[in-house]
Amino acid sequence: MGTALVYHEDMTATRLLWDDPECEIECPERLTTALERLQQHGLKQRCLQLIAREASEAELGLVHSPEYVALLQGTQALGTRELQALSKEYDAVYLHPSTFHCARLAVGAALQLVDAVLTGAVRNGLALVRPPGHHSQRATANGFCVFNNVAIAAKHAQQKHGLRRILIVDWDVHHGQGIQYIFEDDPSVLYFSWHRYEHGHFWPCLRESDADAVGRGRGLGFTVNLPWNQVGMGNADYVAAFLHVLLPLAFEFDPELVLVSAGFDSAIGDPEGQMLATPECFAHLTHLLQVLAGGRVCAVLEGGYHLESLSQSVCMMVRALLGDPALPLSGPMEPHGSALESLQCVRAAQAPHWVSLQQQALGAAPVLSPGTPCPEGRPSPLPLGEPQFKAVVTQAAAALSSLLDQLRLHPTPPVRVAVALIAPDTGLALPPGVLCEEGSLPQEETQAWARPHEALAQDGALTALGKVLYLLDRILDGQVSSGMAATPVPAAAATLDVAVRYGLSHGAQRLLCVAVGQLDRPPGLTDDGRNLWLNIGVEEAAAPSMFHVSVPLPVTTGGFLSCALALVLPLAYSFQPDLVLVALGPAHGLRDPQAALLAALLRGPAGGRVFALVDEESTPQLATVLARVLNGEAPPSLGPFSMAAPEDTQALMYLRGRLEPRWKMLQLEVGQGGSIYTVEETLRISPPGACC
Repeated sequence: MGTALVYHEDMTATRLLWDDPECEIECPERLTTALERLQQHGLKQRCLQLIAREASEAELGLVHSPEYVALLQGTQALGTRELQALSKEYDAVYLHPSTFHCARLAVGAALQLVDAVLTGAVRNGLALVRPPGHHSQRATANGFCVFNNVAIAAKHAQQKHGLRRILIVDWDVHHGQGIQYIFEDDPSVLYFSWHRYEHGHFWPCLRESDADAVGRGRGLGFTVNLPWNQVGMGNADYVAAFLHVLLPLAFEFDPELVLVSAGFDSAIGDPEGQMLATPECFAHLTHLLQVLAGGRVCAVLEGGYHLESLSQSVCMMVRALLGDPALPLSGPMEPHGSALESLQCVRAAQAPHWVSLQQQALGAAPVLSPGTPCPEGRPSPLPLGEPQFKAVVTQAAAALSSLLDQLRLHPTPPVRVAVALIAPDTGLALPPGVLCEEGSLPQEETQAWARPHEALAQDGALTALGKVLYLLDRILDGQVSSGMAATPVPAAAATLDVAVRYGLSHGAQRLLCVAVGQLDRPPGLTDDGRNLWLNIGVEEAAAPSMFHVSVPLPVTTGGFLSCALALVLPLAYSFQPDLVLVALGPAHGLRDPQAALLAALLRGPAGGRVFALVDEESTPQLATVLARVLNGEAPPSLGPFSMAAPEDTQALMYLRGRLEPRWKMLQLEVGQGGSIYTVEETLRISPPGACC
C-alpha cells in the first residue's frame, strides 16, 4: 500500500505555437521541472510509477459530448493558423496538433490512479498531468483545460467502482466552474473550491463562484465555494479554511474517495494567484485530507505557473502522501480579516444544509457585494502595484530558499515510529518499519528525574520511565519522528509530569500536552509561553490561563469532531509546538478510532513529532492503531455522524470566546479580533524568509 505517481512524457508535447502572453505560462516545463525536483528529493523513486494510458472515447463521454470529442480529435490534422483560429473561440485556450493525445493521457492518468487506489494496489497517489481540467465543461474548452480530468475520474469511480460519496477538493487559485456545473445537482459528489474572487472581478468572473452558490435541486449544499476577496492569503488562511469549513462538512459527508484538483497557482510567487502560502502548507493540507476516506486520496495536477514554487509544492504534497511528516509551519498563524469574512459567509450559506455547522453559532454574516463581471478574458491590470508585486516575488524566492534550508537542516528522521513497551506484547500488529525500542536512560539519571514522585519509586514504574525518557531523547535529537510508550496505571500522571519537564529541558521550545482522562496539570508548570496544557475529560470547561485549558469529553461523534477541529487543532496551529505529548490516562473514555484520529491530526502542527503515552492496561488494538496512524496510515472511521450535545457545544463556545484573543486560529469572525491586512502590511508582518 504505497503511493502511485502517474505520468507520461508525451504530455510535454503540447506547447504554444504563436505569441499569446495570456497562454504562454502553460508550458511543458511545468511537468519536467516538477519531475526533476521529485527525483532530486528522492521522492519519485519511492513511488509506484505508472505510465499513463489514453482515455477511451467512452470514458471521455462520461462528461463530454460526442460532438466536442470529435471536434478535438480533428485538431490533430490542423495547421497552426487553423489551430489559432479555433483557439480564439474559447476563453484562454491554445490548441496544438498533440492536444487531443495529451488531453486523453491526462484523463487516462487520473483514471489509472483512481483504479489503483480503489483496487487496493496503492493507498494514494498523484497524477502529474497537462493540460489541466477543472475549467473544462461538457462541450467547451476553457482556461487551458480541454477535458475535465477530475470530473471524469469521479464519474468513473461512481460507474466502475460503485462509489456513492466522493469529495472533490479544488485548491487551485481559480474557480473550477467546470466541475461545479457538472455536479451541482448531484448529492453524491461534494465539491469544495477556494479561489481568488475579488467580489467577482477576478477570472472567470462568475456570479456562481461566490459563497451563496451552493448547488441546485437535490445537490443543494453539495457545492461549497470559498471566495478569496483579497490577494496575499497565506498558510493560516488555508489551514483555517480546512478546519472551519471543509473538514466539518467532509466528516459529516463521510466520503469513500477524495479527489484533489491540485492547482499550485495558489502557492507563493505564482503570478496568477499572488498568494503567500508556502509549499509546506500543501503537505499540511494533504495530511488533513488523509484522515478521510480511509486515506484514499487521488490528486490530479491543475494549475501552477511559478516553476520553482509549483515543483516544491508538488514535492511537499508527495512527501505527505508517502506518510512523511510535514515540515512545521512558521510565520504568523493569524487569518486575515478578509479571509475570516469569507469563512463566515460560506458557513452561513452552508449552515441550512449541514448539521455540523448548525450546531455552532455563526454570528451575523457580512453582506458581500458580488460586484460586476469583468470584461471577456482575464483582467490585465495587476491588483498590486509594481513595487508590491516585486516584493511578493522577492518573498517567494526567500521562502523557497528557506524551505530548502529546512530540508537540509531537518532531514526526515531515519525512524518514523518507535514504540517502547513495558513487556513484549505478542498481541500488537505493528506495521512494517515501526521499531520496537529496547533502550533505556541510565538508571541513575532516571532515578534523579523520578525522585519527586513516590509513584515512580516502584521498579516497574522506574523501568518504564527510563524507556519513556530514552525514546523521548531520540525524538528530540532527530533520530525518531514519533513514538509511543506504555506506563503503569498508578504512575501515569507522574510519568507525564516528568516527560513534560524532560522535554522542555532537552530541546523542546514549545511543548503541547494533550492529556485525556484523569491527568491533572502538574503544579510546577508555569505559564511561560513554552508549554500549553489541554486536558480533555474534565467535568466542566475551564481556562484558568491561556496556557491551561480543560474541556469535557464530548459524548457524540459530532461533539468529538467539533472539539478536535474547532478547539484542539486551532490551538495547536496557533501555538506552533515543536513537540506534542498525547497522554491517554486512566479512564480516558476515548474509543480507539477517536484516539487514532486525535493522534493523526496532531502530527501536522509539530512536524510529526508526536509522543503518545498509554497505560499498560490499554488494549493491544489501541496500541496497534496508534502506531499505525503515527506511521502515516489513515485512522479508522468514527462511524455514523451524530450531532453534538448542547452542553458540549456550550462548553466549546465558552472556551473559544475565552481563548480567541490569544490563539488567533480559533477565530471565525472579524469582530473576534481578526485583522484586515493590506498586501503591504502582510509583507511587513511576514518578512522574507520568515514565512517558512
